[in-house]
Amino acid sequence: MYEDKTLVCKDCGEEFVFTAGEQEFYAEKGFVNEPKRCKACRDAKKGSAPKPEREMFIATCASCGGEAKVPFQPREDRAVYCSECFAKMKAE
Repeated sequence: MYEDKTLVCKDCGEEFVFTAGEQEFYAEKGFVNEPKRCKACRDAKKGSAPKPEREMFIATCASCGGEAKVPFQPREDRAVYCSECFAKMKAE
């Protein structure tokens, strides 16, 4: 049903093959548009987007009383542990 197609990358202008298997995968997922970029350019575009800096919150470790930096807003009713104490608890 599907046959390999040769497409031209919109970024680098190089030809790439849109295989029958890839076309079938696209159809199964409901994708209606063919790819516009070759794999190398898709990978480069994905890697170029800077990831937003994660907001870190300071809390007091419930085990040792030291400073704990966590990526979530600590709540009063939940214990928060520093990295070292958390690792010790997880190992036990």
